[in-house]
Amino acid sequence: MKIIHLHQEETKIIKLAVENNRQAQQQIYSRFSPKMLSVCRQYIKDIHMAEDVMITAFMKVFTNLKNFEHKGSFEGWIRRIMVNECISYLRVQKKVKFAEDEFFVEESFNEIDSQFTVEQIQYLIDALPDGYKMVFNLYAIEGYKHNEIAKMLGINEGTSKSQLSHARKMLQTQITILKKQDNGTE
Repeated sequence: MKIIHLHQEETKIIKLAVENNRQAQQQIYSRFSPKMLSVCRQYIKDIHMAEDVMITAFMKVFTNLKNFEHKGSFEGWIRRIMVNECISYLRVQKKVKFAEDEFFVEESFNEIDSQFTVEQIQYLIDALPDGYKMVFNLYAIEGYKHNEIAKMLGINEGTSKSQLSHARKMLQTQITILKKQDNGTE
């Protein structure tokens, strides 16, 4: 039996998908859609809207697949398209407001305890104002730097830092409240 390396198989599937092979496109969609829905859901509270945005982003993935240069991670390339589509959706919906606040405090943010479920953590992030949530996701989850976030969102770098600082502070406050509730002290 011949063993095909994962990278070679991925390259072959991408090539077929570029040629509009529906089965190859379906394989890509099936493999990545669960993760990408999760990415979209980080930015968009409503699961149905997150799914719509994901589907629109996958259309862009397949339209631009010929531009993928096989230089980095294919999943990372798809993820970037998903994030950009989420940002575009939120801009059109006018749901994101950024306080042009140059003041920020780069504080340490305690890691979220493993005592919390994924649903509880997502609920806390969803409760953030949209501007805070977007910058928090881009920085803490996606790993972008403040100068990259500023360019993506059309804000200045200080605003990005400020939004992150405020998001962290709000999350830390909510975590403290949850811990007190779990301990029965509140």
